[in-house]
Amino acid sequence: MTVRARMRDTARLYSPPRTRLARWLAEPGRDVPEPIRIALIANLYGTLPIFAGGVANTILVAAVIAARLPQPQILAWLVLEVAICLSRLVVLIVADRAARARRPTPTDLNLLLAVAWAGSLGYGTFVTLVSGDWVAATLACLSSAGMVGGTCFRNFSAPRLTAVMIALTLGPCCLGAAVAGEPLLAVTFVQIPCYLLAMTRAAYRLNALLVATMRAERENADLALHDGLTGLTNRAGLTAAFERSAASGLLYLDLDGFKAINDTYGHAVGDRLLQSVAERIADEAGPGAIPARIGGDEFVVLCSGQGRGGLIDLGGRLIARISTPHPIGPEGQSLAVGLSVGIALAPDHGTGLAALMRAADSALYRAKSLGKGRCSVASRQASETLPEAVIEAERLRA
Repeated sequence: MTVRARMRDTARLYSPPRTRLARWLAEPGRDVPEPIRIALIANLYGTLPIFAGGVANTILVAAVIAARLPQPQILAWLVLEVAICLSRLVVLIVADRAARARRPTPTDLNLLLAVAWAGSLGYGTFVTLVSGDWVAATLACLSSAGMVGGTCFRNFSAPRLTAVMIALTLGPCCLGAAVAGEPLLAVTFVQIPCYLLAMTRAAYRLNALLVATMRAERENADLALHDGLTGLTNRAGLTAAFERSAASGLLYLDLDGFKAINDTYGHAVGDRLLQSVAERIADEAGPGAIPARIGGDEFVVLCSGQGRGGLIDLGGRLIARISTPHPIGPEGQSLAVGLSVGIALAPDHGTGLAALMRAADSALYRAKSLGKGRCSVASRQASETLPEAVIEAERLRA
């Protein structure tokens, strides 16, 4: 499964673990962002086909050995194996339905059952080794070793969980070897610790690689929706934000006198000025608005819950704030730039982003034609009938 597919799986929202033990087991590492942690938790649930393959193997092995050696401790292992596997299946199905419905999922129970399953495998290997039947013991050891690989590659989202499960699966082999009295089995005291260390290190490395790849994917997605110079939302991000929000109005902003500063002091100073302007726009607009840079010295502020008066007031504050000199000159001097604002309201001037942008753009260049440094509200008639050519003509005259 690719990382993109893994992150899409978080459309099923799985709950993070709540208890201290479960949180410790699921810990992916320090400084991992919360969205990535949630995606990693989803990976721990796996899929039904993968789970079914593992369950079929372990139950089949336990059943075959129990048929060959119907001893109480081995029959108990078969019963334990079936009970744990059925419980895990129920938890997996319940969690999948809850995650789709955005309800809490039994993540703690899922983790503890995974640990119990590893312990059951280890117990089965131990009781089979001490039985003295080397055919059954070989089968049990091969099964446990085979499950370790799947454990590592299925659960490396939580490397601590992986390490604990491998230790519980293979650790009892060493105990069984000590009790069995076969000298050749002493090699397991070297072999198994080395194998445990190697697989645990592999889980940690795979985890680090997955987290790094997820970080890069999130950063790339973030860059695609934000302006590289100012950090504000870009056109694509504005479109996405508009679709998510219940926008009540839009302010279209254009700097007055920016070209002269850019031509006089150079693009580096012009870029610093745009960054300063963007910071002031974001600060003045407040947390409820979405400021965006849509190109050059043009900005947009998307507002929700604001009426006509509130939008006009915000436009006036932005003009005053942006017009205050910016201390970003090459020799420490302050540079002044003006601002003109066009306002469009929803649904008066349209319900779509394109319609609101056209209406606000028309109002903006009306403000510029009236002397700049002012705020203008689009008229409903203008927003409905003003041709694109007329708007462009107003733009060129301004």
